[in-house]
Amino acid sequence: MSTTTAWVWLVVAGLVEIAWAAGIKYTEGWTRLWPSVAVLTLYLVDIFLLSIPMSRLPVGTAYSVWVGIGSLGATIAGIALFGETATPGRLLCIGLILAGVVGLKLQAR
Repeated sequence: MSTTTAWVWLVVAGLVEIAWAAGIKYTEGWTRLWPSVAVLTLYLVDIFLLSIPMSRLPVGTAYSVWVGIGSLGATIAGIALFGETATPGRLLCIGLILAGVVGLKLQAR
């Protein structure tokens, strides 16, 4: 697998992380069966997807980028889907996470 392909898989895994992280809200404390099943299934798929780029990329970089994509996306999903606050400080922190993800990608060349 090429490094480019590994990065593509990592982004896909990050997007799936956003889905299951945001989906946890719909489980209502794991009391709703089908949302809970969907979240657990997405989580298992996500771990499998993360394992693919980990075979080619440095572990710390791959994991940090995966978490960064998930954190960034989950925060944006919270703002867009659940009406969570979008204060300047919060947006600045999101920007810092994005800068870290981009920085790790640039350093992995």
